[in-house]
Amino acid sequence: MNYNLVLTAALGALDDKSVKSVSTITDVSPHWLAPGTACEFRIGDPAIVETARAALAGAPIDVNIVPHDRRRKRLLIADMDSTIIGCECIDEIADFAGIKPQIAAITERSMRGEIPFEAALRERVALLKGLPESTLDRVFAERVMLNIGARILVRTMVENGAVAALISGGFTFFTARVAKAAGFSTHQANELRVENGKLSGMVAEPILGREAKREALLRLAREHTIDLQDTLAIGDGANDLAMIGAAGLGIAYRAKPIVAAAARARLDHSDLSAVLYLQGFRETDLVMN
Repeated sequence: MNYNLVLTAALGALDDKSVKSVSTITDVSPHWLAPGTACEFRIGDPAIVETARAALAGAPIDVNIVPHDRRRKRLLIADMDSTIIGCECIDEIADFAGIKPQIAAITERSMRGEIPFEAALRERVALLKGLPESTLDRVFAERVMLNIGARILVRTMVENGAVAALISGGFTFFTARVAKAAGFSTHQANELRVENGKLSGMVAEPILGREAKREALLRLAREHTIDLQDTLAIGDGANDLAMIGAAGLGIAYRAKPIVAAAARARLDHSDLSAVLYLQGFRETDLVMN
């Protein structure tokens, strides 16, 4: 089997010296996908990725390897908080209640896999009881922003025939708006209960957690007659592990250690457009509007 060793970095940060060092290791000339940002090497031995990573240790460059065949995926499943957007919405809601450190500490432990996601979500939502529903609008308007490359990733895949789904352990209030902004075909998340214009401290059951994300991937693949090998899942927290493991290409994006260790590919330095370069897209293929 043939593979592609892919180097990606932040815009313009992939320098010639780094590329030359990997070219020496692989004995292959680079094929540039985006000048200064992404290039790849066609190789036969996937183990060479570790040598390349060691050679670039300390450099802000992501080194990944993907099979050459069936690179372009037909289904994208993406986490929302800290993946497609740059914050954890529940932590930002908590900030308006003056309890962000308390909530954020629980979020961090959950995302690291130290405590079950479902229990952690119930605990955090309970602490928000009584907060005005209008707080959600303020959080979206003032705190939620798409991560760099998010819209390019989604729009490019959709324009090339893929199904794009935003599947989040967060809340439908936010996924509906983020999905629209980024261009996702569909979204799924948890529903906050509201009573008399205030958060009730409850979330609708069953909670969408780790296994539910995996089930969403499998369901969408069945519905659209897509082989699992042709699916892609990306996320950052422990509740993303099951869907990342089930997808044909699972990607850890600036992820917790437990996720980075388990994923087939990891992006620690590049923006989300790098997901397209892993699939063999060139800069000229990207949908920028």
